[in-house]
Amino acid sequence: MTRLSVNINKIATIRNARGGNIPDVLKAAIDCERFGAEGVTVHPRPDERHIRYQDVRDIAPVVKTEFNIEGYPSKSFIDLVLEVKPDQVTLVPDPPDVLTSNAGWDTITNQIFLKEVVGEFHKNGIRVSLFIETDEKMIRNAVHTGADRVELYTEAYASNFSKGKEKAIDPFVKAAKVANEAGLGLNAGHDLNLDNLKFFADNIPGLMEVSIGHALISDALYFGLENTIQLYLRQLQKA
Repeated sequence: MTRLSVNINKIATIRNARGGNIPDVLKAAIDCERFGAEGVTVHPRPDERHIRYQDVRDIAPVVKTEFNIEGYPSKSFIDLVLEVKPDQVTLVPDPPDVLTSNAGWDTITNQIFLKEVVGEFHKNGIRVSLFIETDEKMIRNAVHTGADRVELYTEAYASNFSKGKEKAIDPFVKAAKVANEAGLGLNAGHDLNLDNLKFFADNIPGLMEVSIGHALISDALYFGLENTIQLYLRQLQKA
């Protein structure tokens, strides 16, 4: 079964809006696991507008399933990852001012840079995934960076799902097959939700993990966090 990693950035966004420690991000991380999530994801950005670097340090010791840190590999980000040593780091090509991740890596242009970063993380026993689009060349070339996995950027699938789910998922099925053939593990994330997740998980071969934050935390406002995590886990169950 595909693993569910809950991105808790939005919980930190609410906390930061008022200052203080409500809601408690650390408690949220613990509760996500307690309610059935198989991983916790955070994405600290340079301006710390949601998850702060200190949050990452505080969360790392309490996560018992899998801790995944996303981010652009700046020096400060690399230093943080090497300090806390998560199970997985997901590298994204975000410029500092971007609202949310909106593109995948060009693994050809950035091959040398990524290979150096991946090598440094591997020395410290950290699995590396690259945020990537469905371009076959970019997926195949991810192998030459030394990455263990790729994470398919699923915004296009989510945006086109209501217009025709078979057409929307087709490039992702093809991309997944390329990743499988190349020996890369396969993750996915961005705009997956209760409407589109099951169809995606049922049709993507070799899907190991999905990272979901915005939709899941938004649904939790209506259904509660525990119930929401269970609802998402049910979407990932095979018939």
